[in-house]
Amino acid sequence: MLAIIKFILPFFLQNTVYEPHRDELLYLAEGRHLAWGFLEVPPLLSVFGWLTNLFGNSMFWIKCWPSLFGALNFILTGKIILSLGGRLFALLLGFLPFVTGAYLRVHYLFQPNFLEIFFWTLIAYSCIRYIQTQKNKWLYILGVSIGLGMMSKYSVAFFTVSVLLGLLMTRQRIVFRNPHLYYAAIIALLIFLPNLIWQYIHNFPVVHHMKELQETQLQYVNPTGFLIDQLIMNFPCVFIWITGLAWVGFSRNAKPFGFLAWSYFFVILLLLIGHGKNYYSLGVYPVLFAFGAYQLEQVSQKRLYFLRYVFVAFVAFISYYAIPLLLPLFEPVKLAAFYRERHLEKTGALKWEDLKNHPLPQDFADMIGWKTITEKTVKVYNSLPEEEKSKTLVKSDNYGLCGALNFYGAKMGLPEVYSYSASFVLWMPDTFNVRNVITIGEEMPDSTKNVLRYFESVSVKDQLKDSLARENGSKIILWYHGNAAVLSKFLKDEIAERKKPFRR
Repeated sequence: MLAIIKFILPFFLQNTVYEPHRDELLYLAEGRHLAWGFLEVPPLLSVFGWLTNLFGNSMFWIKCWPSLFGALNFILTGKIILSLGGRLFALLLGFLPFVTGAYLRVHYLFQPNFLEIFFWTLIAYSCIRYIQTQKNKWLYILGVSIGLGMMSKYSVAFFTVSVLLGLLMTRQRIVFRNPHLYYAAIIALLIFLPNLIWQYIHNFPVVHHMKELQETQLQYVNPTGFLIDQLIMNFPCVFIWITGLAWVGFSRNAKPFGFLAWSYFFVILLLLIGHGKNYYSLGVYPVLFAFGAYQLEQVSQKRLYFLRYVFVAFVAFISYYAIPLLLPLFEPVKLAAFYRERHLEKTGALKWEDLKNHPLPQDFADMIGWKTITEKTVKVYNSLPEEEKSKTLVKSDNYGLCGALNFYGAKMGLPEVYSYSASFVLWMPDTFNVRNVITIGEEMPDSTKNVLRYFESVSVKDQLKDSLARENGSKIILWYHGNAAVLSKFLKDEIAERKKPFRR
């Protein structure tokens, strides 16, 4: 029953006015170009994108997969609790983080994080069950978990290394004498091998992507802020995972599971060294919530039974203020006013990647304006003479806009939109025979730009006007009547240059 609640709850909380998130639009596009890899992520998420496209691209199907894996993630957490001897109250405590903290948002966004967190938890669960039973089948489940996890997000490697180091730091290091561990490692490698080959063929774009992230986003990550966010992300239930960490770290009764405390330490250390974002660590917490829930159930028996009411009341009280920051309960204008009236910018939840506060959280601002700008683009495209439409390239070097234009535009008569951004560059034809270009989200060139010589006129035809949308001010520019031969040569050379880093 709790797993069912976990699955359906977000559907009742998010206001229906919101559209797919910018990243969701990219991953849905990857579902239309199935491959063994992409520039941003491994291929597993694209399978669910393909299924979503197959089933009609409705918001239900987009949100179904993260919600489903959120429910499965709770089931794994519950199984850990039960394996320790926990009962109903421990299960309730283990459930609360999934409906009150950061997981509420993660498990409603079609992004690789929901798969990553699930496989981190499955890796931990496999190790726990092996320690409890000494059955080799759990080592093979561990191998499959690592292999599939690496096919969902590369950061699974951080947790795998951290778990192995944690095992080495405790008496559980004896597992390294078991040959079945190495057979399981071979299985993990075989599962991951197709993506590894794809990475090689495309000149390891993951390195290019990580370098780009470091230059554009991760350089702004503050170590102190990262550590504080570890407390804030699941603040309503922070006392549960801290109890779990303390118990596996210091209690004699939990000594067989001490590797989990070391694993947590190594995960945080690796992310601090790599300037990881705060939510990169979310996968390490479900297992700590499981151990914390079990221990709190144990200490709140008999004379301390009243503590159970205190625990639940604390979570409910904090959640009343936290949930509106986790999911967009109201339409954008009303939600922005809600935040402003309660001065929620002081929580840091309204701070974007530019480290500035905005009216809405960045994720919510990334869920509005897409359909409007698509309609405006279609209007500009349809204003062209019929004989010009087939000679017009529609382009946006913004993966969110490009994804949205293809998501909404196909049903509005807009041709496929291309981009140099993200994995879209891999799907772009090598040549075009066009004399006009419509760009969305780019700025007007100044008079010194050589590109102007390919066109008779360049003019802004429209733009998105929505102060709450992240893409507010995005311009639709018509580059009209270019020299087809010269322009096509220019595009061919530029496309070749953009694809060059990903070709051997």
